Amino acid sequence: MEISNKKLSTDAFFAERKEVLGHWHTGKGVDFDEAVAYQRSIPREKRFGLKLAQAAEQNVTLIQPRAGVALYEEHIELLRFLESEGEADLLPTTVDSYTRLNRYNEAETGIEKSKETGRSMLNGFPIVNYGVDICRKVTSSLQNPVQVRHGTPDARLLTEISIAGGFTSYEGGGISYNIPYSKNHSLEKTIAHWQYTDRLVGLYEEAGVSINREPFGPLTGTLISPCISNSVAIIESLLAATQGVKDITVGYGQCGNLIQDVAAIRSLNILTREYLDKFGFNDVRVTTVFHQWMGG
Repeated sequence: MEISNKKLSTDAFFAERKEVLGHWHTGKGVDFDEAVAYQRSIPREKRFGLKLAQAAEQNVTLIQPRAGVALYEEHIELLRFLESEGEADLLPTTVDSYTRLNRYNEAETGIEKSKETGRSMLNGFPIVNYGVDICRKVTSSLQNPVQVRHGTPDARLLTEISIAGGFTSYEGGGISYNIPYSKNHSLEKTIAHWQYTDRLVGLYEEAGVSINREPFGPLTGTLISPCISNSVAIIESLLAATQGVKDITVGYGQCGNLIQDVAAIRSLNILTREYLDKFGFNDVRVTTVFHQWMGG
């Protein structure tokens, strides 16, 4: 399989999309034009990228936790608690491990077992199983912007449902969501799958809806040399920008040396801007995220 950093044609994208939306029955609930209209109705204060950009202009650091449980009512309750009592500026929806591997039947079993036991039997929120309408219940129940965090090598259907469901930021990439998460997917395949994801975001952008995209900076969550993690983030930014993404947040995972960590994230911001400009993507907005030590 050959891969190249070229924008997917409209014909190629929509031909692939027919297959993608058939991966699980909730895919039939995605209508691009209707989803664009829904995204346009979301207030500016709930748009992830705008809030990040404003914070960057004001030199303010925002706080975002990680969170995700199996049942959507409990997930809403959890996120409401985080924004009210936890004072979170930005909210997450962490996706469960079955969904990350496209094992939707097992995710469905996890939902049912969670109902039976009265506690979450999944380690995250199964977006694909719930579909567009339930996702909108989640995102519309909150005051702050919500981002999807996952770890999915083939996130095409997850992306479709997430954006149609009202999430305004989406994490991941063809490298950062392959090597740290899967031994069974080739880089060629995951980069191709993520070109689809980024082309979808690009199509929303062309329709007047900007979705924030974040390559996953910490990679394995262990002690990663900044030169490696920063390089991956820059490469994934270029891949995303080629497909039409206009709002990118590059991340870095804390390693513990304060001077190195500060230098790493500052240089990441500078170099991402430099390389995007070098390849003609001057209109792409760049912000940064610092991940506290993940304990890997």
